[in-house]
Parts: sequence; C-alpha cells; structure tokens
Amino acid sequence: MSRLKTLYNDEIIEAMTKKFGYKNIMEVPKLDKIVINMGVGEAKDNAKLLESAVKDLETISGQKAVLTKAKKSVANFKIREGLAIGCKVTLRGERMYEFLDRLVNLALPRVRDFRGVNPNAFDGRGNYSLGIKEQLIFPEIEYDKVDKVRGMDIIFVTTAKTDEEGRELLRLFNMPFAK
Repeated sequence: MSRLKTLYNDEIIEAMTKKFGYKNIMEVPKLDKIVINMGVGEAKDNAKLLESAVKDLETISGQKAVLTKAKKSVANFKIREGLAIGCKVTLRGERMYEFLDRLVNLALPRVRDFRGVNPNAFDGRGNYSLGIKEQLIFPEIEYDKVDKVRGMDIIFVTTAKTDEEGRELLRLFNMPFAK
C-alpha cells in the first residue's frame, strides 16, 4: 500500500472532518481518479509523433495509453473526424496515489522558476486541472531520447462538492499551491 493511501485513511480524514465538520466518515471527499491527457496536434502530418507521445505517456503513468480521436472535422486545422490526435490515461487506486506522490515530490520541483501551482484552477465542483509544459520534468523520461518537447493536462477528479473542499483535500496531499 502506498504512503499516500495510508496517509489518506488517517490524517486527511481527520483534518477534513475537523475543518468542514462532517458528521459521517463517508462525507469526506476523496481523490477519485487522475486523468492525464496529451494532445498531439502535429499527429495529422506525422504518425510517428503520436507513437512517441503514447510511449512517453505510458512511461510516465506506468499504464497503457488510449488514443483520442477527433470528434468533428475542422477544415482550418486539416483534421478529419476519427483522426487520432492525442492520447490519455486514467489512473485509479494504487497507481493514482503513486503518480500523485511522484508528481508532487519529484516532478513539480523540477519545473523552471516554480512558485507553486495555480490555486484557482478548480471547475466549481472540486475537480482540479493542471497544465504542464514539458514531459522532461518527470524523472522516468530520458532527455536524450526525447524527439519533441510536449505538454500535458493533468486533471484531478475528486468527490468534493465545492472548490474549497477540493483545494483542502489536495493541499493535504501536499500539492504546492502558490500563495
């Protein structure tokens, strides 16, 4: 069992109950899943770019990536419906906590000029979105083998009802919010 999962079971439940005054332990918000999405717009010209993006995402997450396809045709972008233009991974359970631990303790501190993540990137229902500009911040990615620097979106889906509850939950998981 990962360190964060054990941490959640004891300290986080206690702290959240104290702050928000939950009557029942089942009311305490928890992290439901983490979705990592990588959009590869250049994949319409070169399929090899999509393959390397999938490989990078699988290395970072430790799980098989799923290709995402265009829902509509857009003539200006030269995209046809059904064309593979990105990849994503949904992490749950043990892998989710392990990824969160690596993100907070290893990857984010490696970002250049890092002053914390935006505390206002919540969606109104307690879910948090984080954009990363390059995959090189993850220690699993070897700098020499990277063909192109790509960014990704990381979405933390929680069972929290409000942004304040979600922010507090992620803060207790040591998410480095900017002051």
